[in-house]
Amino acid sequence: MAKITAAEVNRLRKTTGAGMMDCKTALVEAEGDFETAIEILRKKGQKVAAKRADRESSEGAAIAKVNDAHTSGVIISLNCETDFVAKNESFVTLATELADLAINFDTKEAFLAADYKGMTVQEKLIEQTGVIGEKIEIGGFETLSAPFVGSYIHAGNKIAVLTGLSAAVDGAEEVAKDVSMQAAAMNPVALNEDGVDQSVIDKEIEIAKDQLRQEGKPEEMLDNIAKGKLKRFFKDNTLINQDFIKDSKQSVSQYVKSVDSKLEVTGFKRVALG
Repeated sequence: MAKITAAEVNRLRKTTGAGMMDCKTALVEAEGDFETAIEILRKKGQKVAAKRADRESSEGAAIAKVNDAHTSGVIISLNCETDFVAKNESFVTLATELADLAINFDTKEAFLAADYKGMTVQEKLIEQTGVIGEKIEIGGFETLSAPFVGSYIHAGNKIAVLTGLSAAVDGAEEVAKDVSMQAAAMNPVALNEDGVDQSVIDKEIEIAKDQLRQEGKPEEMLDNIAKGKLKRFFKDNTLINQDFIKDSKQSVSQYVKSVDSKLEVTGFKRVALG
């Protein structure tokens, strides 16, 4: 039997993230061959992944990254089963490294097929499923491009937001962060009225009419009153029309224009966990 040194075990642990005993067992089984030991650990990950495929992975880390030019950004969520794993430093480090890689891809499929330290991202997720013993997967994958893109990650990596602005004006970074924080806290359904799905509008009007009927309002008055309630819905639930959380005397749109009269929010993406 090949003699396995502590240095070899440590090298395999650093390469794969697996525990010391798992690494030693894999090296013994591989008779000291490093690449074979990696393959053994990967196969273990595949077995664990198959067993846990139907588990819910609603915990994890949501990470937003923006390119150096601040013209595009990406959010990924690295999902797991428990909050205990989600808070682990090595798990958050992996999520951050994967987000750094994801900035180069437009689709989740292309990202999962991308090379990560000699294996695909998907293979790394399967490997880590074996290492950690929980279902590990990429949940959210959102991209955003604009003349200026900024981001915000809420404490604990539970919510990540990207915000696009119409120009890279002085103060754009702070504005984009403020608006991203707004979206994180208030969870708007859309950027503005035009972005709200017609089915949502129809549902809100119907809910308003039902409430008015219960209050005994005449049928001929329902349409006009419901339209007023719909305006309130837009104000409360569309990003640029919401009251700005740092100064409720102005809307988000008014805040943005206070920095530059021509500046507008062009879009946002939000990924939340838990």
